[in-house]
Amino acid sequence: MNHPRGPEGAPRHYHLLWDEELEALRPVLGLVLEHLAEVIDHWYRLYVLHFGDRRSLSEPEFRDLFYNALSRNTKDLLEGDMDRYAIDTIRTGELLCERNVPFAEIVASLHLYEESAYTAFPKDPQPPLEIYTAFDKLSHIRMILLADAYFRSASASAGARIQALERQATLLARENRSIFHGLVGSSSAMRRLYDRIEAAAGTRGTILIVGESGTGKELIARAIHECGAVPMAPFVALNCAAIPKDLIESELFGYRKGAFSGANADYLGLFRAAEGGTLFLDEVTEMAPETQSKLLRAVQERSVRPVGSTKETAVDVRLIASTNRDPEAAVRSGNLRQDLYYRLQAGVLSVPPLRERSEDIPLLVEHFIEYFNEKLQPRIPVRGIEEDALTAMVEYPWPGNVRELSNCIEAAFTFGRSPMIPLHDLPAGLSGNRPGKHPLPQTLAREPEQSIGTFADAERELIARALKSTDGNKVQAAALLRISRKKLYAKIEKYGL
Repeated sequence: MNHPRGPEGAPRHYHLLWDEELEALRPVLGLVLEHLAEVIDHWYRLYVLHFGDRRSLSEPEFRDLFYNALSRNTKDLLEGDMDRYAIDTIRTGELLCERNVPFAEIVASLHLYEESAYTAFPKDPQPPLEIYTAFDKLSHIRMILLADAYFRSASASAGARIQALERQATLLARENRSIFHGLVGSSSAMRRLYDRIEAAAGTRGTILIVGESGTGKELIARAIHECGAVPMAPFVALNCAAIPKDLIESELFGYRKGAFSGANADYLGLFRAAEGGTLFLDEVTEMAPETQSKLLRAVQERSVRPVGSTKETAVDVRLIASTNRDPEAAVRSGNLRQDLYYRLQAGVLSVPPLRERSEDIPLLVEHFIEYFNEKLQPRIPVRGIEEDALTAMVEYPWPGNVRELSNCIEAAFTFGRSPMIPLHDLPAGLSGNRPGKHPLPQTLAREPEQSIGTFADAERELIARALKSTDGNKVQAAALLRISRKKLYAKIEKYGL
């Protein structure tokens, strides 16, 4: 695993790290290993702070995966065994791919690890600058190994997935499809979406997917890619809302060694990582306007200029973007550049929210029960859901869409102890919404003349709840209430909300 030797005869690992630099790192690596639990605690706090509810790993998964991986890695380095270090890091990359952690999240998380590891470095006296530089080189080696393992695993998984999907497609007539490239639903709205996905896959033009949070926009982007002419080519996804805005440009276009502090080696960037395939930019309206301008140029010119470079590199990448905003409203508010929108609007796919296709909920429930039985391996396998629980789910408006439904089923697996999911194992906000679930208090039963409030009071409360459930997003709140935005604005003004 060592690369050619330098002038002094000492090996240089992956063109980056000399043996004497690795030796110089031993004291700080020893401290990292000694304080590993504290480093992981700090790292997880940063992970939650940066990614919030969008993070892919739960706390137990995060700690189990990274504590064991870093413990092995650090011991390998202290023993000077770079071959064993490479093997262990490659295995970590495979595990991250198996758990469907987006690659962009991995890159950002490793930046957070560096910050966490520095907490274990001695404070007085502080290590010389050369130690931090060597540690940065080691981080780049880790990324080289992780990226190679991750994309090899992703390519192998994609091949197996596509073969399975092709077999599945031959078994169902077009008008009977209820599952399509991981999307679930047999409603007319979903079947129209399947047709539009296949039509979009027939070209290499840019696509904009518009839909509320939790509707499965990345699954739709993958379906477009997999239905295309080169399904085995790379599919690279970046959640623009999960990466600090000042890092997105270098993640997309790459950078040259020395372009900025800490850039100790060339970095390819996600555009070139997706060469020949698809780059999916989730929540593109969260990207800074100046970066959107450079993105538009890259799409139009089919070339990218890495940060710190004076030359452009040709790329062959199909761009798919998504947003949970109304695109025209985003243009007016300055969150989406008008020229980029004009480029994207040639191919727009609108994703129906779950409340508009409630007939698909039983299918989705069945799908997620099967999925979590396989993923979680519960001691008591779940066979299905009780009738009143399913009725509650069909009647619920699902402001969080399919993602919320998935989380609901997972919670029932986590806390339930029954082969059939009962109503009381569903989240309280959902099971408590059913009319007639709780009897009226005795005081109300005896005193029917007691005031229950006016219609206006009830309407005001309903609108306030809709605004709260959508974090103040008036477009989503109007859709949730099934009224026009103009009417919602009038009600907000009327009730002083």
